[in-house]
Amino acid sequence: MNNAANRPLIAPSLLAADFARLGEETRAVEQAGADWLHLDVMDGHFVPNITFGPLVVKALRAHTSLPMDVHLMIAPADPYIAAFAEAGADNISVHPESGPHLHRTLQLIRSLGKKAGVVLNPATPVQAVENVLDLTDIIMVMTVNPGFGGQAFLESQLTKITRLREMIDDSGRDIILQIDGGITPKTAPLVLRAGADCLIAGTAVYGAPDYAGAITALRAAGSRVTPTQLASGG
Repeated sequence: MNNAANRPLIAPSLLAADFARLGEETRAVEQAGADWLHLDVMDGHFVPNITFGPLVVKALRAHTSLPMDVHLMIAPADPYIAAFAEAGADNISVHPESGPHLHRTLQLIRSLGKKAGVVLNPATPVQAVENVLDLTDIIMVMTVNPGFGGQAFLESQLTKITRLREMIDDSGRDIILQIDGGITPKTAPLVLRAGADCLIAGTAVYGAPDYAGAITALRAAGSRVTPTQLASGG
């Protein structure tokens, strides 16, 4: 199901945007050709940083028609899921460690008509998602430790991406494999070769002088992954 070699989804992360101009920054990446808008929600507890909550998501909803891809780095997550759904999130992704019952959390997200995602930190094994694939629309692999933008890509996670690609393909389910952390035109071919479908990029887009050029460069990384490489994973 992996079509990333042709056209990977590009999801600029608002974490790297100018927070004084979030509405403008949101419109800018949509005009630049982004596929999704990625929003990192941090609580200063589950991760060592604080960003924004449902009110900001609601305010930004009026500025874009892009799917809003909300990553909840908060614990507990369940009490806030309905608020983010009502605010306009299209996808809501949670960490297995953010609550005691991942299965129930994914059921809740889907019951609100949203796509449900599971996020795997660098130390979280692939087995954490193995028994909830039937409730999962997105699997996000963190290729940095969550909490801050601009970190270096962890190549140790490439094996995990490959294993998840095999797990998704074996399941026959339409699950998007998403990668977050240290994504640049240099690292993008590595994760696409391993089987990724969607690239989340913060600094690589919002830190560039030309957002459209940055998105095009990331998307072009797919053209540097040959069918043979995809088949072999190398």
